[in-house]
Amino acid sequence: MYDNKNLIYIFTILGCIEKCWIYTKDFEDPLDFLFANQQKDLNAVISMFIAIGEESKKIEPKLKEDISIQINWKHVAGIRDKISHSYRGVDEEVLWTIIHKDLYIVQDAILEMIKLINPTNEILAEFFNLKYYEHIRHLAKRI
Repeated sequence: MYDNKNLIYIFTILGCIEKCWIYTKDFEDPLDFLFANQQKDLNAVISMFIAIGEESKKIEPKLKEDISIQINWKHVAGIRDKISHSYRGVDEEVLWTIIHKDLYIVQDAILEMIKLINPTNEILAEFFNLKYYEHIRHLAKRI
């Protein structure tokens, strides 16, 4: 019913979400994260948000509509704009909330999409066995 091509966008989003958590795991405070490592971690997370937004635009609209978790996909597509009006204007509190609250909801929605697509075990194994996605292999048990 849904095209398997959605899986590449979905897996990219899952990978980006997980990387946001990896890049922020050593910080307890959003302000510390904001200025750590010459903002290398911040820039990495912003890059992941850009990818999440772009990939979310490519998922079939029907698939987005058919999941039970209600997500405002326009907000997901503009997630980078939500954390920053300009490069120097990052709101660390908003950023921190998105990373540590909102991304869990997006992840759950994306995992539900995989279940609706219902890919074969072989196709799923192809994704999970790629080195690029090694940090999300633990999600296989949730599908």
